[in-house]
Amino acid sequence: MNFRRGSRGAEPEINLIPLIDVVLVIIIFLMLTTTFSKTSGLEINLPSAESAGAESVPNEIIVAVTAAGEVTINRQPVADRSIESLATALGKAAPGGGSEPVVVINADAKAAHQNVIDVMQAAQRAGFGHVTFATQAPAQ
Repeated sequence: MNFRRGSRGAEPEINLIPLIDVVLVIIIFLMLTTTFSKTSGLEINLPSAESAGAESVPNEIIVAVTAAGEVTINRQPVADRSIESLATALGKAAPGGGSEPVVVINADAKAAHQNVIDVMQAAQRAGFGHVTFATQAPAQ
């Protein structure tokens, strides 16, 4: 006895087309409401170098700039930090020789950038074209 009416072969189906429509609408909504933030900046990778040894140049002027902004030229403190007085002190510290001396700037890592620029301008005004910076090798 068969008490069921209808066909036995009819199985339930899930229609995927409305599901795809709903997912696409959600994706479009998320794309329109998402805020894309673009951060601007420079990524700088500074070069590193290792040398065989420190060369000793007899015709050099050692300029030290401390974190507090104090400037010493060949271990002699300079009272006035103006560019003119630094240029005068650099001219007096130049050794008497045939070649142009090299100005070596030893600046503290926390020294103000403006103090180093002032020393570079003073070297230019004193007529020294060779300026270099002293660094230390990183601890390994």
